[in-house]
Amino acid sequence: MALGRRDLFKVLATGSAGVALETLLAPQASRAAEMRLAGAKEFTTVCNFCSCGCGMVGHVLDGKLVNLEGDPNHVVNEGSLCVKGAAAFATHDSKQRLTTPKYRAPGSDRWVEIGWDEALDKIARKIKTTRDATWVATEEDGGQEFPVNRTDAIALLGGAQNTNEEAYLWNKMGRLFGTSFVEHQARL
Repeated sequence: MALGRRDLFKVLATGSAGVALETLLAPQASRAAEMRLAGAKEFTTVCNFCSCGCGMVGHVLDGKLVNLEGDPNHVVNEGSLCVKGAAAFATHDSKQRLTTPKYRAPGSDRWVEIGWDEALDKIARKIKTTRDATWVATEEDGGQEFPVNRTDAIALLGGAQNTNEEAYLWNKMGRLFGTSFVEHQARL
């Protein structure tokens, strides 16, 4: 396609008009700060969908989450969210979301709602039983016996929503259980 002299002048005139209009129209300041939820308590959190660690800001009004958005001051996402992160509010407010522990007895075909204390007791008993049954105190190598104090039957898996501090505590808990199998979802 050949660009003639008249076409060139048309392009230049259109561009010049655009630049002139831009100087006439002053940029409008963001009204997001004005539209904040009145009386809502604001908190920051981390998106739990992948291992990127995008920051989110939540707003709670009367004990109920009413808004969830990207954190503009977060170093990872600078306020933007992917499709999954933007849908986090909908998953939080879903009627299908479990809010209490459920237990299915061996051989049963039904889940039964139980209390948090009962659920934590069941988990603690399972961990203790497994640890005691599989504990290895010493190991022999080349005729010598070495203390190892471990179990290979327990593994811990961390998630993307864990902060550095939570991951540190998760690792410490794994060491207290006597396992070296502490992994993170981002490596799998």
